[in-house]
Amino acid sequence: AVLGLAAAAGYDTLTAVPRPRVEVLVLGDELLTEGLPHDGLIRDALGPMLPPWLRALGAEILAVRRLGDSAKALYKALTASRADLVVTTGGTAAGPVDHVHPTLERMGADLLVDGVKVRPGHPMLLARLKEDQHLVGLPGNPLAAVSGLLTLAEPLLRTLAARPAPESYTLPLKEAVHGHPRDTRLVPVVLRGDHAEPLRYHGPAMLRGMAAADALAVVPPGGARAGQETALLDLPWAAAGIEVCFT
Repeated sequence: AVLGLAAAAGYDTLTAVPRPRVEVLVLGDELLTEGLPHDGLIRDALGPMLPPWLRALGAEILAVRRLGDSAKALYKALTASRADLVVTTGGTAAGPVDHVHPTLERMGADLLVDGVKVRPGHPMLLARLKEDQHLVGLPGNPLAAVSGLLTLAEPLLRTLAARPAPESYTLPLKEAVHGHPRDTRLVPVVLRGDHAEPLRYHGPAMLRGMAAADALAVVPPGGARAGQETALLDLPWAAAGIEVCFT
């Protein structure tokens, strides 16, 4: 329809901005791709979740690769990637199998964001690999990864795609929300008329609250009282008018 309108209006050429190309690298030897969790192994929730979410944010997914906990495999994947943005899951902390920071240092990457004062999600990071290539490192816990996706990946993808930023807005909270003493909290909420209702199940490893949420409430350090106006971050399916029901 846009091409037809442009032709009818007499345009011979148009300037187009391509979708940002994204590659997802899932890190962790403990992740299962099928069956029930057992013997210290857990299901990979981020591998299935991130591609459709990134598409909703305007990205073209080039590949989803599972690398385990291998510094060699991570280095090889990053140096060979042709994506505009590489998204990694897990490995952003400072444990013996957390290879993201050492690999970025080995590559000479420019570390732009190295941890944030947000819960969940404080070990998220943003790095420039090359002049036209970036990496967003998401924590391995699912809700913490969502925090990084919305606060680091979404603004970057929006800028690469030349899309305008959504207008910020606030709503009063229906209930009080406990806060972290020093850091901002991102809490799943559902929108009920002119209020935002906080949801339960909002620990860093939990997706149950997020699966029913419309937005994330930005709760300042110390918490927020009932009725307090609070900034909200829309989720892609809510912004698109998609209703998800669970029974």
